[in-house]
Amino acid sequence: MTTSSPVPAGTIRRIVQLATRAPSVHNTQPWRWVAHGRVLELYADRRRRLPVADPTGRDLLVSCGAALHQASVASAALGWSPAVTRLPDSPDPDLLARVELTPAPPPVDAAEVLEAIDARCTDRRRFTSWPVPDERLAGLAQVATQAGTRAVPLTDVSERFRADRIVLQATERYRSDDAMTAEQQDWRDRSSVDGVPSTVVPRRTGSAGVPGRFTDGDLDEPDEPVVEGSDGLVVIFDVEDDPTAWLRAGEGLSALWLAATAGGLSVVPLSQVVEVPESRKAFQLEVLGGLAHPIILARIGWQAIGRSELVRTPRRAVDDVLEIA
Repeated sequence: MTTSSPVPAGTIRRIVQLATRAPSVHNTQPWRWVAHGRVLELYADRRRRLPVADPTGRDLLVSCGAALHQASVASAALGWSPAVTRLPDSPDPDLLARVELTPAPPPVDAAEVLEAIDARCTDRRRFTSWPVPDERLAGLAQVATQAGTRAVPLTDVSERFRADRIVLQATERYRSDDAMTAEQQDWRDRSSVDGVPSTVVPRRTGSAGVPGRFTDGDLDEPDEPVVEGSDGLVVIFDVEDDPTAWLRAGEGLSALWLAATAGGLSVVPLSQVVEVPESRKAFQLEVLGGLAHPIILARIGWQAIGRSELVRTPRRAVDDVLEIA
């Protein structure tokens, strides 16, 4: 096979199918792909942006960045080396990245990468009380950083206390905003191909906070704080708060999440901290010292051994998100 060999249509479809397994805010899946020759282009589907929670498109680009990362590592695992150009010059502002594919031997961990993509999910059930070792959190933050973003674990007692308080404030602020709540509910049990089904949301009967925003689902779980003291926290941030930083943050989140999945850990993103302006500013000043902008906060922990697998959240069909020119 030469470097000029075309990418088989079946391989393109498989790459996109794996990329669409990426996490996205409210499972909006705000992406579309166009393939021509050996180039795969990623576009934002802004019809799927959350206008209330995400007026700037930050969450949308983080979601697309995660899909870009999964497309890249899936391509490599399938024997096609990806050369990524982010936010290329184009008259179309929705073009986020070009991925040029060249034949190359798969990496030695190709099977493990594909397995992690398939296994990765957002498990909102209560974590166990087993603490995540600081060195594991530092390793996951390093994985995210190597993917092109910036990330640090929050392990200092005082910064962790401040972060926990801001997370709780953001969650309460989110729940008290009728427009945000209505928008969230619009994506609850939305359809058979997108949104967040009640079957993956824990049921709560009390007034305690929960990890994330979706509540009162069909999974039996006890009430719990938003963040347990034994949970790990990793913040992904940047000195800039712009589309490049958001896209790279999504790539870093995906890299961290796949590494966590491969290591038996669960990840729940706490994006409400950034979606609520007051909380985002407080986190920037009180946790990051005013030196950087928070883009996404990841809650990391262990699920109980022997728990049943969750029903997988739905995904749009490849034909709905891919155009082969």
